[in-house]
Amino acid sequence: MLDRLRAEAVAARRLPLLEVDAAVQEGAGRVMADAGEVVVDERLRLVLLCAHPRLSREAAAALTLRLVLGVATEDVARLFLVPTATMAARLTRARKRLADARFVVPPPAELAARVDVVADVAYLAFTAGYAPGSGADVLRTDVAAEAVRLVRVLRSVLPDGPWPELDALLALMLLQHARRDARVEDGRLVLLPDQDRSRWHHHEILEALDLLRPLVDARPAPYLLQALVAAEHAVAVSAEATAWDRIVDRYDELLALADSPVVRLNRAVAVAERSGPAAGLAALDGVALRGHRLPAVRAELLARSGRVEEARLAYDAALALCANEAESTHLRTRRGEL
Repeated sequence: MLDRLRAEAVAARRLPLLEVDAAVQEGAGRVMADAGEVVVDERLRLVLLCAHPRLSREAAAALTLRLVLGVATEDVARLFLVPTATMAARLTRARKRLADARFVVPPPAELAARVDVVADVAYLAFTAGYAPGSGADVLRTDVAAEAVRLVRVLRSVLPDGPWPELDALLALMLLQHARRDARVEDGRLVLLPDQDRSRWHHHEILEALDLLRPLVDARPAPYLLQALVAAEHAVAVSAEATAWDRIVDRYDELLALADSPVVRLNRAVAVAERSGPAAGLAALDGVALRGHRLPAVRAELLARSGRVEEARLAYDAALALCANEAESTHLRTRRGEL
């Protein structure tokens, strides 16, 4: 009897997902845009369906990452900078809010309102693939590539009109994804300054730059500014030739639009490259960020400053928090070189 009750409880929790699947199958071929395009991509349909107006933007993104794209709850929590237990509770609440929802493919008039949520999902999914928080992989190329594909499909079915942030998001993903083969060597993580740039996928970089050219003078927006930072790395002939001044300026613009610990961490790295490790450490003051990346950056800057004992302690802190095996190996190697 207990087994039967548990099975029924699991079935009740799964019901919204089964209804989504049924709606996808029944709605195959439904027109989704004024121009008459038809969405035949079922993964995009599922993402659009989970971006239900009943859910907040954050809850819809988290639920889609977990249930549609299969990102582990632990990694979803890292993407949202919250504890795993907190994210698990949020996912449960989101599923319950959709338990009696009627899942329908949004009509063209409502499609545009869901674009931002789908863009968030694609961006977070790409991050989960490009820099996985757990496991043995340096990157999960299949997850990152699926995120790129989702954005391409979404752009193909939207009504005619400018979609600058979506173009900027696609450019950002392409610029990052183009470096995938150079980021791994014999299973080891290879950082950007040490990558063999001849192994980058230059046709993807060119496509991204073509997307960005009409947007250079557009109104600043988060994905656009991040894409312009990535473009600076892509066009530099070497790590030494990178225009760090322009990158710091872009991060300053980004902070003005969307201040966050992650942006401040990335800005501190750029400041350190431009003005030295002491300036980078000063830029880290007051930054609070869950996970291993903040102590890892601090450790690197302390090591460059000659503060060896402090660097060891920071590397130990980073290692204690790092769940990705490739990154842990890299951190242990850097600590051993002190």
